[in-house]
Amino acid sequence: MNIKIKKLNEKAVIPKYFYLDDACMDITAIGKEERDDYIEYKTGLAFEIPKGYVLLVFPRSSACNYHLIQANCVGVIDSGYRGELIIRHKKVGEKVYAVGERVAQIMIIPYPKVSFVEVDELSETDRGKGNFGSSGK
Repeated sequence: MNIKIKKLNEKAVIPKYFYLDDACMDITAIGKEERDDYIEYKTGLAFEIPKGYVLLVFPRSSACNYHLIQANCVGVIDSGYRGELIIRHKKVGEKVYAVGERVAQIMIIPYPKVSFVEVDELSETDRGKGNFGSSGK
């Protein structure tokens, strides 16, 4: 699948898979704006996501080595958005990504369009209404 991408800055790095079997591509920061409680990493990239697809932004596994939490947990870039991909992290300490580091990862996937059908009853399952911790420790 080919996705149109636009470099908004000559320093922008086109995402790529690091390993052949990776599900996500890394996103590199080309700039950052730091506030008291969060940091916004600029990517210099804009995407044209096809209708019926969504670009999802996830933290990288390396995030556990930094004092950052991706602010929206999973970012959602809809097909109608044409602005810059900006990654916002909440600061929970001093160790943060530097400009030039890979700060997030992205995946582009199709999504179904659904309609809800209101019913009086739902089908039975083994789990039933069991919620948090229902499968044991």
